[in-house]
Amino acid sequence: MTNRDEYRGAAGRSGLPPAARELLVATEWDDLRHAYGSAGDIPPYLCQLVDADPETQAEALGMLEMSVLHQGSLYSSTPPAALFVAAILTHPQTSAEHESFFPWDDRARPLRAALLDWLGQIADSASYGEDPDSAGEFGDEYDAEDGDEDEDRDELEAIRACRGIRPELYDAVEPFLDDPHPDTREAALGAVTLLLKAPDLAELVPRAARRLRGVLAADGSRRERSSAALALGAWGQDTSSLLDDPDPAVRACAALATGCARMPHATAVLLEALQNPAEADQWFPDPLPQIDGWLRFTLLQAVLDRVDAFEDLAPAAMALMPLASDYTVDRDWGPLLVKAFPAGYSPGLRLSAAQRGLLAAVAANDNCWGNIGNKFRWLRETGLPEQRDAIRALL
Repeated sequence: MTNRDEYRGAAGRSGLPPAARELLVATEWDDLRHAYGSAGDIPPYLCQLVDADPETQAEALGMLEMSVLHQGSLYSSTPPAALFVAAILTHPQTSAEHESFFPWDDRARPLRAALLDWLGQIADSASYGEDPDSAGEFGDEYDAEDGDEDEDRDELEAIRACRGIRPELYDAVEPFLDDPHPDTREAALGAVTLLLKAPDLAELVPRAARRLRGVLAADGSRRERSSAALALGAWGQDTSSLLDDPDPAVRACAALATGCARMPHATAVLLEALQNPAEADQWFPDPLPQIDGWLRFTLLQAVLDRVDAFEDLAPAAMALMPLASDYTVDRDWGPLLVKAFPAGYSPGLRLSAAQRGLLAAVAANDNCWGNIGNKFRWLRETGLPEQRDAIRALL
C-alpha cells in the first residue's frame, strides 16, 4: 500500500471534513520538508488530531509544533498543515479538553484552543519583517546572506506561502470569536489579532472590530474585555472611549494603543496603573497572549516612550523598584536609568531629587546586585559606577 493509500484510509476512519480529507490526500507530503527532513511522517499526526484519545491528540499537536513550526520557523510543509488544521476546527473531537504535550505548559483546555493558538503562531512568524505598506512583500532583512542559498530560498518560499493562505486561515478562525468556551474565544482573538497584522487583510479589520466592541459592551470577564481592548489598539482602532472604563485593567489596555500615544489622559492612566505594579501584574496571573511577561513591563515601556522627562514618571519608578532585580533589569530599572540620565552621568554632576531617589532605590535593593551581569551594560550606558558602594558614595 502506498503512502497515499494509507492517508486515504486514515482520513476515512477519522471522519475528517471533506476539505481536510482532500488536502491530506492531494498533498505530496514526501516532497515537502519540515525541521527534521522529509514531511512524509506528517499525515499520521494530522489524523491523530481528531483521535478519540486526548493524550494522542496532545502528542500529535506537540509533534507538529516541533516539526512544521520549529521554534517559530516555517517550512514547505507548514502551509498545507495549517490549512488542514483550519479545516478541522469544527470537528467535534477538537472540543476535547487535554493538557499540553509539553511539561512546561500545565494548562488544560480544549484542543481547539490549542490549534487556534498554533495558527496564530504561524501567522506571527509569517508576518515577521513584513512591510505594512507592501502587501506582503519582503523587506531588506530578507536579502540573501552568506550561507546555504537553497535553504534561504526554501525559507522565503515557505514564508510567502504562509502569507498567501492568511485569508483562508482568517475565515476559519473568525467564527470562534463567539465560541461558548472562554479559552477558545481567547485563542481565537489572539489568532485573529495576529492575522489582521497582514496588509492584505486590512479590509477585514472593521468587521472584526465591530465584533470586539460587542465584547466590550457585554458583561464579560476582565480578561476577555482587556484582550479586546488590546486587539483594537493593535489594529489602529480608536480606544479612547475605554480610557474611562470602570475596570482599571481595561483602561490600561486601552491606553496602550498606539493611537493613544499622544493623549495625556492615556498616559495618566498608565502612570496610575504603575503606582501599584504588583496589583497590575495580578490582573492577569496568566499573561494575556498579546503581552510579553508581566504587565508592568509593557506599561512601563509605553510610559517611557511617551513622557519627555524622567520627573514625570518618578513616582511610578519608585513604585516599581521594590519589584526590580538582576533578572528584570532589561525591562525595568535599566531603561529607567537611561531615562533618568538621558545625557549620561559625569563626575560632579549635580543630581536632581528624582535622580537621587532612583539611585537610592537601586542601591538599597539587594535583588539588583546579584551575579547576573546584565546590569553592567545599563550602568555603562549611563556612565554610572558599576559598583553598589560607588553609587552610594554619589548620594
